[in-house]
Formats: sequence, structure tokens, C-alpha cells
Amino acid sequence: MAAGVSASDPVSTATAAGRHKRRLYIALTLTTTFMVVEVIGGLWTGSLALLADAAHMLTDAGGLALALIAIRFAERPRTPQNTFGYVRMEVLSALTNAVVLLLLTVYILYEAYQRFLSPPEIIGGPMLVVAVAGLIVNLISMKMLSAGSAESLNVKGAYFEVLADMLGSLGVIVAAIVVVLTGWQLVDPIIGAGIGLFIVPRTWILLKQAIHILMEGTPPEIDVALLEKRLLEIPGVLAVRDLHVWTITSGADAMSGHLVVTDTASARTILAAAQEALKTGFGLTHVTIQIEDEVLQGAEARQPF
Repeated sequence: MAAGVSASDPVSTATAAGRHKRRLYIALTLTTTFMVVEVIGGLWTGSLALLADAAHMLTDAGGLALALIAIRFAERPRTPQNTFGYVRMEVLSALTNAVVLLLLTVYILYEAYQRFLSPPEIIGGPMLVVAVAGLIVNLISMKMLSAGSAESLNVKGAYFEVLADMLGSLGVIVAAIVVVLTGWQLVDPIIGAGIGLFIVPRTWILLKQAIHILMEGTPPEIDVALLEKRLLEIPGVLAVRDLHVWTITSGADAMSGHLVVTDTASARTILAAAQEALKTGFGLTHVTIQIEDEVLQGAEARQPF
């Protein structure tokens, strides 16, 4: 009788995003540089919409930086002290980014409220120039990231960040045109508050995803009930117990579990069939499976997890 047979494939350190690292660096440089320009322009013109769009550009820079962090840490070798390497840094960075952005949104909404009470003078012309330049920067970044977005979830996330900011730039342009043509100053805090609120849903989703991963929740694309059903369909498998599926970092899921079998002599065949079912049906390649018989199952029944 075999007490246990385990199999584990190493977490892959090769990422599709790595092939687009140079484009990500260029897009990050463009975004960060123009974010500073928008902050200066917002302070100079008195435009909250520009400052809100600068905060929105911060989300872009955060998304691009997270993609690059994931690549950088995925390239570092694992150590005996960090057997998964440093890929979890991406999740910690995402959590920090989300908290900072929510705090920025609160400030933007507070500032918009103050400006409704006492609208400041806004210089519409320079505001329009900065907003148009921001739109151009976003379009360039989108063009650079479009190819990689089809290959990598990291790059796709960064692409959507830039796409969303492009819409924010359009909002600032509308506000600037209204100020120039009509002199209606309240359009600026209205657009600014709108851009701030536009950040919230994406930031909240990012925060929830980061917390879900850190809590080792089941990846949303994995149906655990169906996964268990597929394992039970393997000839010789009586039961599945201690089944766990979690995310190490974005794009890298892991699974562990015990298979109770009729005959441990067929462990090798059952193990190969289980690995194939997990790989083809659920995209899981980092798996650890213990094969056990009914006697061993009873001995381990009191395990908490």
C-alpha cells in the first residue's frame, strides 16, 4: 500500500508580458511624465478636471508598473525561503495601489464639493491644450499595448487602464471647451467629480481581486464542483477530499487534493489521468495530488483542511 504519491509542476516563470516589456516601459514613461504635466497644468489653470485626470493617469501608471513588477519578479529565481519566488509582490502592489486610489478619489470628491460652494477662476485655453496633449499620449500608449493585450492578462489590464484614461481626457477636453466658449466654471468640478467616480468601480474591483487572492480564494474561472466531478470520473477514484484551488499571482493558479482510490497499485495511472484532466479542462498545471486508500482516508479524516 502506498501512503501517498505526489506530483507537482513548477510555477512557470515565462510570461507573455515579458515579450512586451520594452513597450510597457515606454508606455509607463509616457504616462508618468504626462501625469506630472497634468498636475502642473491643473494647479496652473485651477482645473479640478485636469487634476482628477492626473489621478486617473496614476491608475494607468499603477497598472503598467504592476505588469512590469510581475515580469521582473517572475524572472527572479526561487529560494528555499521563498519557494514560489516573489510573484506575490504583484498582488501586494495591486492592494496598495487600490487603497491609494480610493483615498485620492475621496479627496477629489471633497475638492469638487468645495468648488461647487466657491467656484475658482479657471484658465480654459491652457487647460484645453494640456487635455488634448494627454489624449494624444493615451492614444500612443494604446497603440503600443494593443498587440500585447491579446497575449497577456497583465498587458490587457494595462491596455484597459489607458483606454479608460483616454475617455477621461475626452471629458477634460469637453470641460475646457465649455469654459472657453461659455465661461461656465461649474462644468470643471462636475467633470472632475465624474472622473473621480469613474475610478471607483475599477479600483474597487482591483481591491477585491487582490484581497481574494491574498485570502487564497478560488479563482473565479474555476468551477470547483465541476473539477471534483471530473476527478471522480477517473476510473478507480472513489472520492475526492481536501480539495483546494487558489491563485499564487495573476495567471498562475494552483491546486492540491487527495484522491481516494480502490487500488493504490494503479496510483501512477490515476495520477497521470488526473493531471491531464486538470490541465486540459481547467488550465491547471501546478498541482499536488496525494493518492490514498480508504484506510488512510479514515486515519486523516480529522485534518482541519
